[in-house]
Amino acid sequence: MLGPLGDIVVLDLSRALAGPHAAQMLGDLGAKVIKVEHPDGGDESRGWGPPFVGPEHDISTYFLAANRNKLSVAVDLKSAGGKALIERLVRQSDVLIENFRTGVLDRLGLAVERLRELNPRLVVLSITGFGHDGPEGGRPGYDQIAQGEAGLMSLTGPSAEEPYRVGASIADLLAGIHGAYGVAAALYERERTGEGRIVRTSLLAAVTGVHSYHGTAWTVGGQVPRANGNHHVSIAPYGAFHCAGGMLQIAVANENQWRKVATLLGIDPDIAKYRTNRDRFRHREDLIQDMEKALAAHDRAHWLAALGELGVPAGAIRSLDEVYAWDQTRSQGLLVTVEHPVLGRIELPGPPLRFDGLPPAEHTAPPELGQDGDAVLAWLEERER
Repeated sequence: MLGPLGDIVVLDLSRALAGPHAAQMLGDLGAKVIKVEHPDGGDESRGWGPPFVGPEHDISTYFLAANRNKLSVAVDLKSAGGKALIERLVRQSDVLIENFRTGVLDRLGLAVERLRELNPRLVVLSITGFGHDGPEGGRPGYDQIAQGEAGLMSLTGPSAEEPYRVGASIADLLAGIHGAYGVAAALYERERTGEGRIVRTSLLAAVTGVHSYHGTAWTVGGQVPRANGNHHVSIAPYGAFHCAGGMLQIAVANENQWRKVATLLGIDPDIAKYRTNRDRFRHREDLIQDMEKALAAHDRAHWLAALGELGVPAGAIRSLDEVYAWDQTRSQGLLVTVEHPVLGRIELPGPPLRFDGLPPAEHTAPPELGQDGDAVLAWLEERER
């Protein structure tokens, strides 16, 4: 496959979501990704559903989401033959990805020291739940647990009394994204040093790493942010509003935009309680009521058109079927078509990056368990020669 990482080989020992997502991102960039799965059932996400699809209703759409552009080999890591094969693959790989609990890789005979002995140029990405060390480094990590422990749930939901999880498995996905960019940095460094590096991240680190202004509100401002529903914690008006027959979102980022919105809705922009963002935020509930009273006169399409003409950021709240049917989504390459060995021609959510000068990538479907064993062995033998 063409791409910036077209000469890179990734050995993916991970399962579920965080590690596989990181490996998939590297595969999207052109890397050859060899996914190692246990012969008995493979990656546990193959059994996660509904929905399940296929003639036997046994193919998990969850697995399909994180494993495009990979080859699958079935290997028992606890067997002597399996360990020997992994060591051969390590010698021929540039990157190894694992998300076992702390200490598992050591018990499998693949401690960091052994990996470096086999291949000093190897970049290892290790993803854990709460970090590889520290007082709670050995805890198992699952997305919703991490969302709660890392404070994200306290920022999400209609109020501080009713914390919500983010609808997507955001801790897993962010850990995968951070891991992939750490790998890219380590590969770049390797060009100078000739040596690989261990890259570590965790679900805890990934979520804490995107606290952004919520974090500094506490560390610098001394205020503990709380859930604010569908409205911004610092800017008003900025959020979801009811109109005739539904809802829309409006984001007013500066005073010029505020004056346009206020004039459109028949609100005096210069009254004391709405004059500045600080004033509007202090009286946000009154502002929401005044805006929704005016918005009730027309439907979403009317207001989106009017706001668009004024250059004010606004948008719909789409369901996923609407997102994937949207011409703008498709124009950005955010859907890709692949040929699956059982399902035939299917569409998958695509990669979020595009590179000028490169033709659209020809993506491959997530593999059936062990389907590429012979091909990988042939490739390995050729490399070893």
